Amino acid sequence: MKIKGFILLILAVLASSCGEYEKLLKSTDFELKKEKAYEYFEAGKYVRTSELLGQILPRYRATAEAEELNWLNARCYYNMRDYIMAGAAYKNFAEMYPYNEHAEEATFMTAYCDYMLSPRPELDQSYTNSAIEAFTYFQRRYPSSDKADDAQELIKELEDKLVEKSYINARLYYDMEEYRAAVVALDNSLKDYPETKHREELMFLKLESSYLYALNSVVEKQQERFQATLDEYYSFVEEFPDSVFSKEVQKIYDTTAEYLKIDETMVNNR
Repeated sequence: MKIKGFILLILAVLASSCGEYEKLLKSTDFELKKEKAYEYFEAGKYVRTSELLGQILPRYRATAEAEELNWLNARCYYNMRDYIMAGAAYKNFAEMYPYNEHAEEATFMTAYCDYMLSPRPELDQSYTNSAIEAFTYFQRRYPSSDKADDAQELIKELEDKLVEKSYINARLYYDMEEYRAAVVALDNSLKDYPETKHREELMFLKLESSYLYALNSVVEKQQERFQATLDEYYSFVEEFPDSVFSKEVQKIYDTTAEYLKIDETMVNNR
């Protein structure tokens, strides 16, 4: 019975609280709503804070209190993990109040919200690119900021994700056996990110794609395409003479050399 009574008491308190909140929403006392918005925020009741701010922000737009209310609004969205709305609110704050004490943090958080929205490498990287641009802007705007190093670390992390995305996309054509497209995609990835950790693998896949494209071409096209494969071979072995792919590379060369009737003596004299 004691437990049942306790539960009933809790339900009564909750009902009373909800009733009071509903009355507050309908109230025309905007000073009270503002006071309660801060109270709810401190209590971690961000949805209620957001609802109240939605009502009172227009009323305080042209007042001295507008800055702090807009700052509260941005933090509220962030704590709700609504990073789209939070990013927009932080950006709006930084643009509206560039000399406010929170302007630097707002500029950083604009970028950080895009960072939080950046998905895994396989997916669209629009937010990743947006975050890199925003962090770069932050570094230019506040070069002496305590968060400048944090911004640089996050930029590096985001750029690594773009490298991985490029690798995945380039590899996709190879896995689909679309070898002509694979050569182009792999070449673009290597040009865009020449320092990638996948460089050796990408160069090998480009060589193999070129070889398989030539091998499966019509007879009239094989001569020029095997010649392109030979060029890829020389580029690869020059950069990676002791590659983990050496056996496969040698097989590709042997078949290509046989087709092109290459004099081995000429090759050894290169």
